[in-house]
Amino acid sequence: MDATTHTNGSYLSKTGGKGGIRSWIFSTDHKRIGLLYFASLAVFFSVGVVFGLLMRLELIAPGPTITDAQTYNSFFTVHGVIMIFLFVVPGLPAIFGNFFLPLMIGAKDVAFPRLNLLSWWLYLAGGLIALASVVMPGGAADTGWTFYIPYSVRSNTNVIPALIAAFILGFSSILTGVNFITTVHRMRAPGQTFFKMPLFVWALYSTGWIQLLATPIIGITLVMVGVERLLSVGIFDPSLGGDPVLYQHLFWIYSHPAVYIMILPAMGVISEVIPVFARRTIFGYNFIAYSSLAIAIFGSLVWAHHMFTAGMSGVAAIAFSAFTFLVAIPSAVKVFNWVATLYKGSITLEPPMLFALGFIFHFLIGGFTGLVQGALSVNLHIHDTYFIVGHFHYVMFGGMGFGFLAATHFWFPKMFGKMYNHKRAAVGFWTLVVGFNTLYFPMFVMGWLGMPRRYYDYLPEFHTYHFISTVGSWIVALALLIILVNLILGLAKGERVREKNPWGGETLEWRADTPPIHENWEEIPVVTGGPYDYKRNDENESTT
Repeated sequence: MDATTHTNGSYLSKTGGKGGIRSWIFSTDHKRIGLLYFASLAVFFSVGVVFGLLMRLELIAPGPTITDAQTYNSFFTVHGVIMIFLFVVPGLPAIFGNFFLPLMIGAKDVAFPRLNLLSWWLYLAGGLIALASVVMPGGAADTGWTFYIPYSVRSNTNVIPALIAAFILGFSSILTGVNFITTVHRMRAPGQTFFKMPLFVWALYSTGWIQLLATPIIGITLVMVGVERLLSVGIFDPSLGGDPVLYQHLFWIYSHPAVYIMILPAMGVISEVIPVFARRTIFGYNFIAYSSLAIAIFGSLVWAHHMFTAGMSGVAAIAFSAFTFLVAIPSAVKVFNWVATLYKGSITLEPPMLFALGFIFHFLIGGFTGLVQGALSVNLHIHDTYFIVGHFHYVMFGGMGFGFLAATHFWFPKMFGKMYNHKRAAVGFWTLVVGFNTLYFPMFVMGWLGMPRRYYDYLPEFHTYHFISTVGSWIVALALLIILVNLILGLAKGERVREKNPWGGETLEWRADTPPIHENWEEIPVVTGGPYDYKRNDENESTT
């Protein structure tokens, strides 16, 4: 991308405000807000991992091991609520979208800086309420993260605080979506048309529309559940004349598009990483950009494939099954274009590229197993089994999780001006790949054999699979610890990155200072070229 700009200074030394914690928690600088999200998500993610390890430890053998059935139900509810609402949904947009969206389009900040800060405050408030519900009298909610009716209106646990937390987090997500959409429309640098934007920006733009249009549905639904619990109004509870299937429709009308809130930004990250480390122009830029919009649109039409066993007409079941296969097409377009970009590229296996390739491998497994579930006859067999758990984690952790780690290792030197140890990062990656597949692949097998999900106990014939899966959880925890320690050591003692462009990237953020100054640019850049031009000489700088 050709741009004309002159920058100097340092973001860390030229923050535009006084030091101390107040300069952070009241800052409207999009980069600081992104880092606040980073710190908050890291804490909540760590808590979610602990609950996940406790679940797997309970399932290491048949019968009671470390807890009782009620507590186990609370474990997987809290694990699900934290991982979905506090990590997976906000993760990439809140951190890397906040930090890099303005930089990638040549803006000095997002469109609504104060609204951006409010979104972090709401996120933090929702997260703290969710954690507080664990220790409140009555115990943590035990309904599962889906809050299915009628149990969620009859449980005596802290369902109301969990609902309030999810409701507040929804508002945070909506504000972020509004901010990003407006920023993309109104604040692009001169010369940067829509089809000169980096593909990560396209992914954030598509995600923003899903956040804006779909999130209010889950907010209203959660309010109705709270009203039903407090006032005994018959909305969903069949004993009061309500319809529990209506709840499922309303929940999944949001929650399936939410899957694309989780995965689309990760796809955008992969579209940024692969051209850099293959030293090639991205193959099929327009198709990847349009496929992001297509995924956002088609993904909003397939919610009821979660409900094939709930009771619906044959025509509806066939229609939702067909849409499920249809949404696979734009996803396949992206994978094909990534692989085509790698073809005959000068590939270097730096840590960001390793995590990007890990994303493609695991996402393909998650995608193909999703198509298996989309087939009506097969779905009736594997619905609510561990096959679903395996598929979900291959898409979410194998997709969004590896995408998140690719983004972290890719943009770490630009964010902090330091470099981590590459060998330790590679060790962490391979340990994670081994642990991830040891943990989740056995779930496909035991699910196919009929092991139901969310069960506290199981028959002896499933013991081997659960034991292997539990050992895999320990390897995953070790890998995450290696990766975390390496990043912390890089931040504390890593070699200082003095050049603007340590990876040789071509998008606009690599033209800013490392780390970026307070308002990103001394002079707004003027964009004259495309975002991924690797056919030029590497020595030919695109900043003059």
